[in-house]
Amino acid sequence: MMELTHFDARGRARMVEVGEKQETRREAVAQGEVVMQPATLELIASGGHKKGDVLGVARVAAIMAAKNTAALIPMAHPIMITGVDVDFTIAPPDRVLIQASVRSTGRTGVEMEALTAVSVAALTIYDMCKAVDRGMVLGNIRLLRKSGGKSGTFVREGE
Repeated sequence: MMELTHFDARGRARMVEVGEKQETRREAVAQGEVVMQPATLELIASGGHKKGDVLGVARVAAIMAAKNTAALIPMAHPIMITGVDVDFTIAPPDRVLIQASVRSTGRTGVEMEALTAVSVAALTIYDMCKAVDRGMVLGNIRLLRKSGGKSGTFVREGE
């Protein structure tokens, strides 16, 4: 039976001890999307938004979020990240796809960093575009794949 690792035998929250784990090369890739009105997508794609480069700002926000995940997620370990890539795909008629890839060499994975990067990129797009489209929907945030560590490789089927 699988058990939740962030709880001790008495059910109290705890940070998992990773000091004895082997350092390995780790990578995680997460994806999500922001669904919006087609006119909002056109503003973003054309660079015509009066606030400036929406996706450029969202990229910087995502990188900052990945680097600061441990300050946001209570049981996440501070990690020395070696690289973060954030890509956006304009998907007409009404969405922006967000993908973040985070890499590290260490004792714990970077799944939370990749998921946090995607989440904050989506929130930043919303923040920058809410004046023209308050009905945007942020969602479908998920881990696509991860590698490294004792648990090995995970690849989401159908992606």
